[in-house]
Amino acid sequence: MVRRPWRQFGDDDPQESSDPLEDPGEDPLVECAFQDGTLFVYGDHVYVERAGPSKFDDKSIPREEITDVRYSGGIVIGYLQIEQVGVDNDSGGLLSSPVDENTLHFGRGARSCAKEAREELLFGTA
Repeated sequence: MVRRPWRQFGDDDPQESSDPLEDPGEDPLVECAFQDGTLFVYGDHVYVERAGPSKFDDKSIPREEITDVRYSGGIVIGYLQIEQVGVDNDSGGLLSSPVDENTLHFGRGARSCAKEAREELLFGTA
């Protein structure tokens, strides 16, 4: 069973919600499990579900607020950073990747999913 962000763990029925960002009523176009969270890409928004004890909260981002998506495959750890209107993104350092509410990190095994998510967000190709 895949755990969707609008469901309680182990619950087979979605919770009642009038907010389409909380319960889109559709399967994601792209779903990627990364080291620090899971990215769900829908037609009208993106949902980031943070894993474990993250210092960032789960977040919905309307697609019209996304201005760019940065992808870096990295040598060992890569990242996908969603640039959003009104949010200042971290730029990282010489030997470090950015850490902010709109950045997800992944290992080599998730590179293809990260590329697919980026392509869908920028060009709608999923």
